[in-house]
Amino acid sequence: MIRISGLSLPLGKNEKFLWDKAAELLGIPVQSIRSLTIAKKSVDARKKNNVHFTYSVDIEIDNTSQEARFVGHKGPCTITIPTPYRYELPRVSGSLPHRPVVVGAGPAGLFAALILAQCGLSPLVVERGMDVETRQKDVERFRTTGLFHPGSNVQFGEGGAGTFSDGKLTTGIKDPRCRKVLEEFVSAGAPEEILYLAKPHIGTDLLVSIVKKLRESIVRLGGEVLFDTKLTGLSLENGKLCAVQLTQEGQHKTIVTDSLILAIGHSARDTFEMLHQAGLPMEQKAFSAGVRIEHLQKCINQSQYGKFASHPALGAADYKLSVRLPNGRGVYTFCMCPGGEVVAAASEKGGVCVNGMSRYRRDGVNANSALLVDVRPTDFSSSHPLAGVQFQRQMERAAYTLGGGNYHAPAQLVGDFLGQKASTVLGSVEPTYRPGVRLCRLDACLPEFIFQSIRQALPLLDGWLKGFAAQDAVLTGVETRSSSPVRMIRDQTGQSPIRGIYPCGEGAGYAGGIMSAAVDGIRCAEYLISNQLTF
Repeated sequence: MIRISGLSLPLGKNEKFLWDKAAELLGIPVQSIRSLTIAKKSVDARKKNNVHFTYSVDIEIDNTSQEARFVGHKGPCTITIPTPYRYELPRVSGSLPHRPVVVGAGPAGLFAALILAQCGLSPLVVERGMDVETRQKDVERFRTTGLFHPGSNVQFGEGGAGTFSDGKLTTGIKDPRCRKVLEEFVSAGAPEEILYLAKPHIGTDLLVSIVKKLRESIVRLGGEVLFDTKLTGLSLENGKLCAVQLTQEGQHKTIVTDSLILAIGHSARDTFEMLHQAGLPMEQKAFSAGVRIEHLQKCINQSQYGKFASHPALGAADYKLSVRLPNGRGVYTFCMCPGGEVVAAASEKGGVCVNGMSRYRRDGVNANSALLVDVRPTDFSSSHPLAGVQFQRQMERAAYTLGGGNYHAPAQLVGDFLGQKASTVLGSVEPTYRPGVRLCRLDACLPEFIFQSIRQALPLLDGWLKGFAAQDAVLTGVETRSSSPVRMIRDQTGQSPIRGIYPCGEGAGYAGGIMSAAVDGIRCAEYLISNQLTF
């Protein structure tokens, strides 16, 4: 097999045209190509007068002994011999003395449990929120009525915060386990295109059923999943875990175990406090905070694709922007949701925070993205490990008050934000946040260094993406949950100094998105198996 990278395909051309282009490049008859598989597909919009697709394809030819002679550069294309990747489950010997417990059913917890289950170790998965179907109803009830459920919301429940997002599967990590994650998603019903798209996504509407099927796979392989069940205590002996305390519907029970994967997510603040009191070593961690910015999606398409903006093959355009300010702060966009909506992401009563969500088709009227400023431990008011949590809470409570005390979110037009005046009327962009927004001045709920940094950054970012600082673009506050403000200490064995505890995923400070969290879940399952059961 050979891989051709850099094949271009004009918009509107059928992918069968790739066979002809590959044969022409190799100088062989198209009939000599036995098979052609897409390895990667991306949009090249660097030149607005020539927007096109770029492909990498894997090809089998009749005379495999001649493959090596094609290796090298041929014009804009590169030809290599690819190395197929296949994830190998850890080999285990014997059985664990006690059942491993995984706390949290977000991407990290689900994939940790899936690996353990595939290795025959029958994990117990504990999730403080509800199953994904019940959770979906609770989230929609909150958005339509403002009735908040502290145990079942955008942050808590099966699938974690990623379920109510764009379902983006892009990541900056270069871990080969990413392929395992993608393949498991496909097995659970995700479109096969996520295996080769340069910017794969699933969408909230598809994630709901995919998450359920991942859970069913864990159960089918001998695992067990408990919902509405919270980790409320640890039992330790000589610096080692010997049991966990759980609470379900007011009932308390103790589970004897010496292996606990802590995949609690970045919003389990009460659990952070319990773990800190129990002596689990943790430290402050930098994170980011700011607002959501909304534009009309057609304007983003026009800025990114020019005259090709309405071409049906392209779909909704995205963007990724960043700038470093003279004050040393970084301001950047994050979790951009083409054709999506801004969602209510509160996990505590009396607080408002926002996130972004889109469905698989990304066919909504608006585009939205987080617009964030880096927040450092030096910005916190104390050296306490959980000072970052309090920093987040202060912004969320201020946003709750500013929004009217009914989970409506404070919002402001970009032009008014730059002009330092309260907004009173909307322009062409209708905010998508529900239950609703209250127009005001956002600087009343943001620390000065955050709103001043965003104010400085907007015109600069507009230089990279025309229209980004449009007068009637809408800012909605506050976005505080981009990542965890805490890092739980772990060593090269994946364990906390309290042996038998494996801090994992976003909540532990070791991931930042669906893919990196899922990969860290796999990694922590491997750590556990390596420490206990390898040959």
